[in-house]
Amino acid sequence: MTGHDSKGDDATLLGRWRDGDRAAGDALFERHFDAVYGFFARKTAADPRELVQRTFAALVEGRDRYRGDATVRTYLFAIARHELYRHYREQRRDQALRFDVTSLHDLEPTPSARLAQRRASRLLLEALRRIPLDLQIAVELHYWEGLTGPELAQVLEIPEGTVRSRLRRALEQLRVEVERLGTGGDLLTSTLTDLDRWAAGLRELGGA
Repeated sequence: MTGHDSKGDDATLLGRWRDGDRAAGDALFERHFDAVYGFFARKTAADPRELVQRTFAALVEGRDRYRGDATVRTYLFAIARHELYRHYREQRRDQALRFDVTSLHDLEPTPSARLAQRRASRLLLEALRRIPLDLQIAVELHYWEGLTGPELAQVLEIPEGTVRSRLRRALEQLRVEVERLGTGGDLLTSTLTDLDRWAAGLRELGGA
């Protein structure tokens, strides 16, 4: 597809497409499909074809905004970047997701990383089952269900000022149980300092 990406040629096709020439649109799609497909294939495990379609659909919808300040190819990659970000924001249900600090490793861990996380989540679940039930309930309701201090006080029927100490005791005993299960080092540290992430892992396990 080299030799067909000049600004003039692409701009002419886009102009004809604007005027209703569907064949010109098809030609533009075929000309740049491989490049846009590769852009997505290197950055997500999702089907790149769907994202390519969304990119060209956005080009169709906003083609009148193209003023010729850049090549059509450049314009397409700008659209593709926005579609990639939209994909991850939709996937994570987080419109505030920041891509200046978030990596692909964070967004889509490798299979081995996902396996390690799943094993660690099962380890945490087993450790939770080994601490007193009152403490387990406090941890799960706070980190899994997101209950606040006042809400926990109501559920646990204890003074609000006692909630923090209850959670602290729970985490201390959880640490002991994780160590008893024979795991330490980085896994122990990450498990007990990032319980929000581990709670998400527990939800994925469905309590299994």
